[in-house]
Amino acid sequence: MKQYIVDAFTSKPFSGNPAAVCIMDKWRSEESMMKLAMENNLSETAFIVKEETGYHLRWFTPGAEVELCGHATLASAFVILNFYEKGENEVRFNTLSGELIVKRKGNLYEMNFPTYELREIPVTDEMEKAYGTKPIKAVLGLDLVCVFENEEQVRNMKPDQNLLMQIPGRIQNATAAGVETDCVSRSFGPKYAVSEDPVCGSAHCQIADYWSNVLGKKEIYAYQASKRGGYLHCELLENNRILLCGEVVLVAISEIVAEL
Repeated sequence: MKQYIVDAFTSKPFSGNPAAVCIMDKWRSEESMMKLAMENNLSETAFIVKEETGYHLRWFTPGAEVELCGHATLASAFVILNFYEKGENEVRFNTLSGELIVKRKGNLYEMNFPTYELREIPVTDEMEKAYGTKPIKAVLGLDLVCVFENEEQVRNMKPDQNLLMQIPGRIQNATAAGVETDCVSRSFGPKYAVSEDPVCGSAHCQIADYWSNVLGKKEIYAYQASKRGGYLHCELLENNRILLCGEVVLVAISEIVAEL
């Protein structure tokens, strides 16, 4: 089984968000895929099988299968369009979040993703303790998004992973208005055995949506301020959808020889 290591949302290797992309001729058991995701120990391992209706894509963290992942979808599209469908500039994936379409546009790969209804929830003492600084606002959609007063608070944040486990939300996101970009964020997922996701595409379905409304802009240029760092071009559409664009870099191609 071929496995590709791809860095997403970056133009330089060893930055952005790494994902493993596994191309399979048939589905293996969830236990086997979970074991390989744990072995890779990346924030996401993508598994792809070509079926009669197209490519079926699933995502696994080292802790669980998830219903949506941006950077591993970007990485998967790069692999399919450059190694398996070389004459094509578009690929469609069947996923737990429905059909996801990715288009190649020059050096960028553009994903069409859903947005999620965001509802404001109270800022709690637990949030302040977990992040080490108090949010000025909190909204909940697929993830919990905490908004802070300034970019420095987000960049210098050292959250308590154990306390984050006690806060509601799939992944805990911290975000603030940026200086050189429209917003700066970080993403934490201890519930999925991911202490910090380097660049989270699915989180920006909510982060970009939030800042689009605050700033009155349809296009949001975002930076995720993890140690690796990465940039996302986001465009809000009219039908509760969002375009997420980024560059991709291939790091390695390997062969999985262990029996799955």
